[in-house]
Amino acid sequence: MPDQPANEGDSTPGDAMSESIASIAEQSQRLINNFVAQQGNQFGMADPSNIGNAFLELTTRMMANPAQMMEAQIALWQSYVELWQSTTQKMMGQTVDPVVTPEGDDRRFRADDWEENVLFDYIKQSYLLSARWLQNTVNEVEGLDDKTAKKVDFYTRQFVDAMAPSNFVMTNPRVLRETIDSRGDNLVKGLKNLLDDLERGGGQLRIRQTDEDAFELGRNIALTPGKVVFQTDLMQLIQYEPATEKVDQRPLLIIPPWINKYYILDLQPENSFIKWCVDQGLTVFIVSWVNPDEKLAQKSFEDYMIEGPLAALDAIEQATGARDANVIGYCLGGTLLASTLAYMAAKGDKGFKSATFFTALTDFEDPGELGVFIDEEQLASLEERMDAEGYLDGGAMANTFNMLRANDLIWSFVVNNYLMGRDPFPFDLLFWNADSTRMPAAMHSFYLRKMYQENKLVEPGGIELDGVPIDLRKIKTPTMMVSTREDHIAPWKSTYAATQLYQGPVKFCLAGSGHIAGVVNPPANEKYGYWTNKENPADPDEWLANADEKPGSWWPEWRKWIKKHAGGSISARAPGDGKLKIIEAAPGSYAATRFGKED
Repeated sequence: MPDQPANEGDSTPGDAMSESIASIAEQSQRLINNFVAQQGNQFGMADPSNIGNAFLELTTRMMANPAQMMEAQIALWQSYVELWQSTTQKMMGQTVDPVVTPEGDDRRFRADDWEENVLFDYIKQSYLLSARWLQNTVNEVEGLDDKTAKKVDFYTRQFVDAMAPSNFVMTNPRVLRETIDSRGDNLVKGLKNLLDDLERGGGQLRIRQTDEDAFELGRNIALTPGKVVFQTDLMQLIQYEPATEKVDQRPLLIIPPWINKYYILDLQPENSFIKWCVDQGLTVFIVSWVNPDEKLAQKSFEDYMIEGPLAALDAIEQATGARDANVIGYCLGGTLLASTLAYMAAKGDKGFKSATFFTALTDFEDPGELGVFIDEEQLASLEERMDAEGYLDGGAMANTFNMLRANDLIWSFVVNNYLMGRDPFPFDLLFWNADSTRMPAAMHSFYLRKMYQENKLVEPGGIELDGVPIDLRKIKTPTMMVSTREDHIAPWKSTYAATQLYQGPVKFCLAGSGHIAGVVNPPANEKYGYWTNKENPADPDEWLANADEKPGSWWPEWRKWIKKHAGGSISARAPGDGKLKIIEAAPGSYAATRFGKED
């Protein structure tokens, strides 16, 4: 019987595959043309991170000690011999202990095949042996200065993470199985995802970490009821609706970082620090920073102080009648808060009655791995780019922070999106993480040079703001500091240094987990735990050794502390009750401004 002609509109899997490949080819050509066109308009040097010179110095030092290199190679060879023997025994059905195992928090090798399949077990262990040998060998090279050693260690780890067998089709058992089961459809979809991410980034790879269409501010994220009651060029001030009949007399002002949006503290009702504070009987105000464009290129760090916390304090007085307030500064917002408190101390202004710092650096002598990105060559390249554009785009900042946890924030999505061909899961925290913000050129250059590179903030008079020399030692405001034990952005031992600077009473609290999860840790979760100590010795290790460990969230601990600075109890006050008129509903237009494709 002759073949019947296909009905019009019918399609086969092969047709769908052909259409996908044709679409991919067209998209690829467009991206290549755009890439070529952009090559004449690049900023900075060929090696703006100055990685080449760091590894050249490493090579020179290694060649100067051939005996040490020979010992390292022999040790690696012996490890491989042990692995081969172990693998042979396993192939013969014997039960043997692994030569090397992944770290407990390493999620790359959790599939059963990595242990049960002899081949993949060998690939995994071979990689782990090589990776650890490479990093240990690099770290043991003598004669490198501290900055070069840290840069070499950091980028060696980036290389090691990138070369993991889990990142490649033929050496990842999950990807192989998916490829066989789907007849390669996962790789076609993955290639489409890759091209989409390149197109979204204007030729730069912007890996999607979540479904960015799954959330909308004010609809299913940033939901705590409030109103914008004041604004400047740099910020909107949100006042939240009360949830109790009585509230603390002193309002609470929260100063978040302007590297990301404020709503990290108001993601969902169940993990919103802002909602929890409102429910605790606090009149809460928060600064929502603008997402700046080139028109704000000349806004300085002191502009952020004047138009941020100082303007907010005046506005709070108009809104509530209270001249004094309690204040929280988070991360970069905490660095600004410390600067502001020192400025106010010099002016004799005691408007802030207590100060809380969340994961905030003031002493930048050891800024952790972020210091890898701060040297003269990199700053010069960055300033050249910012001078041309008027700002640092949010994508550049996001990439930097993602590199600090590359396996979790880069390579896991490479595997999911490009090798497995899947769409990322909707996740509020990663939606916020992708909502990056720009940095005005003048402010960011000052911040990186005066603080990260020169560490001038801890020097009395090391910097001036609005003509006032800043001296952190003049701060006498009662202070509580909350840092997190696994923080890669503001290492807790570096934040602890401020306990030796402030002259007022200081309570230091160390929370479990990292820069975000350790802060956004509501009591209902019963996670992580925290440490406190009545004393603040100069050595942070001594502080921790004698600290009391407590279970659960630190939020109630902070509430007990802030209650001492409440100023009594009064009837609740709502947005619009005072002299400030309501401008718009929270979360406000500044927070809603998103630069996606432009970044």
